Amino acid sequence: MKTLFRGGTVVSGKGTKKADVLIEGEKILQVARTVTPQPGTRVMDVTGKLLLPGFIDAHTHFDLDVCGTTTADDFASGTRAALRGGTTTVVDFACPNKGESLRYGLELWHRKADGKSSCDYSFHMTIDDWNPSIAAEIDHMYAAGISSFKMYMTYPAMMIGDKAIYFALKKLKEKGGICGFHCENSELIDALVEEKKAAGENGVGCHPRTRPAHLEAEAVSRLLRIAQTVDIPVVIVHLTNAAALHEVEAARKRGQRVYVETCPQYLVLDESVYDLPDYREASQYVCSPPIRTAADQRALWAGLRKGEIQTVSTDHCSFTLEQKEAGRDDFTKIPGGVPGVETRAELIYTYGVTTRKISLATMCRTLSENPAKLYGMYPRKGVIAAGADADLVIYDPAADHTLRAADLVSRAGYTPYEGFPIRGGVQQVWLRGTLAVDHGAILIGPEGKFIPRGKCML
Repeated sequence: MKTLFRGGTVVSGKGTKKADVLIEGEKILQVARTVTPQPGTRVMDVTGKLLLPGFIDAHTHFDLDVCGTTTADDFASGTRAALRGGTTTVVDFACPNKGESLRYGLELWHRKADGKSSCDYSFHMTIDDWNPSIAAEIDHMYAAGISSFKMYMTYPAMMIGDKAIYFALKKLKEKGGICGFHCENSELIDALVEEKKAAGENGVGCHPRTRPAHLEAEAVSRLLRIAQTVDIPVVIVHLTNAAALHEVEAARKRGQRVYVETCPQYLVLDESVYDLPDYREASQYVCSPPIRTAADQRALWAGLRKGEIQTVSTDHCSFTLEQKEAGRDDFTKIPGGVPGVETRAELIYTYGVTTRKISLATMCRTLSENPAKLYGMYPRKGVIAAGADADLVIYDPAADHTLRAADLVSRAGYTPYEGFPIRGGVQQVWLRGTLAVDHGAILIGPEGKFIPRGKCML
């Protein structure tokens, strides 16, 4: 059956336009100022609504074992939450443990996701070892549709040293691959933690103070110098602050190609959340890198507006407040991560677009078009155009509401944005031509498909 969306405003990375959108099966058939429906075409009146390409969250952690526990959201609940928030594709992280093969990690994540995901999905491959065996597996990753990777500069179970980063990047350069990096200075974090504990300090407020912004900036600078040596573009994931962004700007002035991702928590929250007197309230905001200052917020919004930051993902890594209790007497044992995959788009629209910090076009680029291009899914994903997957978000600018954990489907049981007023709201979500969400009701089951990806096009 053909479906015609009539009378809406279509949003792209270039701007907005009044247009009709005709879909058939799983694909977009036509986008034009006026489309005359043939007999039998279902007509959807979307007058006054915004039509955006399905959002892509390229940084989620579902069903991840970490800190002696497992994230609250697996692929079943996490992708339902994503879909409800307008995200039609996620890119999660396949994370083999040290000593395990990349092939094993990929097979494990397919077992976690296949047949359980309600939105489309793919994986980045985490590299936490580098040796001839791992190097020999890179070709297989590309053959399996995995064209992006991630390395950590912190966390003992995952981190990889500068020498290994250098050799890994040289191999990825041969393949035209792209790699994201978690940038923090691990040894100095350990030193600051040691000092806090020696002083008898173990509260939640120690978390941001042992992971200061300038040490994130130092790690970004060091990583970019390694990338300069290899002459390869890289991605800085979940960048949080102005100092780190300045390091990126310096690298770009040297002629380097650097892509930057940030997250909603760094755009709408500030570090005062860690000093809330109640442990449960404060611990829900523990994530790494930590939430920064209001001045850093302003720098990130400016970076988005100027195109210096390319994507907004969530780093959705959810734990219940009961799981966060593990760190009540030792802040280093608080499972780090916040839920966000369900609320991202509405937060960006409300606190970015309606406040004129960014445009609708920028919102579309950072949530849809750029991640599709960066991670090899464009033009199948990320755009409302003939031939693309019929992934559509119908956003109603008049559907104001308030964010409440009780209304969300994530298993975290809380939202760090409790009580936040929202302008407008996601009215419908269409996944490959099927109405998947209607006024908050999820209408489909685990119908998500694995999306094999190609090379970066951004």
